[in-house]
Amino acid sequence: MTQRTSPDGSQQPLDTAYDTALLDLDGVVYAGGDAIAHAVESLETARGHGMRLAYVTNNAARTPQTVAGHLTELGVPAAPEDVITSAQAVARLIADQVPAGAKVLAVGGEGLVQALRERGLVPVESADDDPAAAVQGFSPQLRWAQLTEMTYAVNRGVPWFASNTDLTIPSGRGIAPGNGAAVEVVRIATGSTPQVAGKPLPPMHRETVIRTGAKRPLVVGDRLDTDIEGAHAGGVDSLLVLTGVTTPAQLLAAEPAHRPTYVAVDLRGLLAPHPEVTPDGEAFGCGGWTAAADSDAFTLEGDGEPVDALRALCAAAWTSAGEGACDLDPGKVLARLDLAPDGA
Repeated sequence: MTQRTSPDGSQQPLDTAYDTALLDLDGVVYAGGDAIAHAVESLETARGHGMRLAYVTNNAARTPQTVAGHLTELGVPAAPEDVITSAQAVARLIADQVPAGAKVLAVGGEGLVQALRERGLVPVESADDDPAAAVQGFSPQLRWAQLTEMTYAVNRGVPWFASNTDLTIPSGRGIAPGNGAAVEVVRIATGSTPQVAGKPLPPMHRETVIRTGAKRPLVVGDRLDTDIEGAHAGGVDSLLVLTGVTTPAQLLAAEPAHRPTYVAVDLRGLLAPHPEVTPDGEAFGCGGWTAAADSDAFTLEGDGEPVDALRALCAAAWTSAGEGACDLDPGKVLARLDLAPDGA
């Protein structure tokens, strides 16, 4: 994939330009169990236009049945087969490397346990159960004793896996520790590094392609280091929404592997064309705005939709940074724009 120096434009609404949306959940569809503003109606409209909706989550705690039930309660009808989790991806990764019927020390929620059983593996709870592998997945009920068992197993040489290494997750009360924080505990205690299945790594992309059969997929996410980097790794296009953990300032500073194809405030961006960003001398224009970046600061002129200003600023920042990350302070120009999602 060539280096991205600006967000792309699309004359078609994205829900007709792509056949399948590979949607992250936390920070995109819901936060803390509640639907994010405009998510339900946007997804309903996209489905009505013929787009398949697949929910791809690094959260390994819940089963696909539970996730589908929650989505349906929120007003987004979903079946278990519409949900792809990092628990499923890591279970396939383990099953490819251990004998059928092998015991696996599992630290995580019911989603991880179910995924292991579906692959013919036997979850156990103690390092003394002679496991052939050990795996960590997110669980909000994680106990210190479970991390201790994982540490014992890894220090004994048992192959170590992790569903994902997201350090944080968004919740209804703010940003909370993710599975990656628990993985770090074991890494520090053992000096080892796990095999990881979740976004942005290839096992998750492989699992998603196998289960969805997507031909023209669009990754939709809120995280640069998982959703967008995973899209880059898989060679597919991506849409970043600003309803989760990524801020406009972080987007402007994104390194090449973290630069999305499209940018929108929320999931309404699925339903609309995206104006093209065009070069204008040393500056970049989009939807009535002109942005530039020199050695000292950003400049922004014009008027229109705030997200179009952000798209122009991305082009200025990414072109200026090249293969690196832009280190200019965007605070003054971003202060002119209202880019906060509804309800934020």
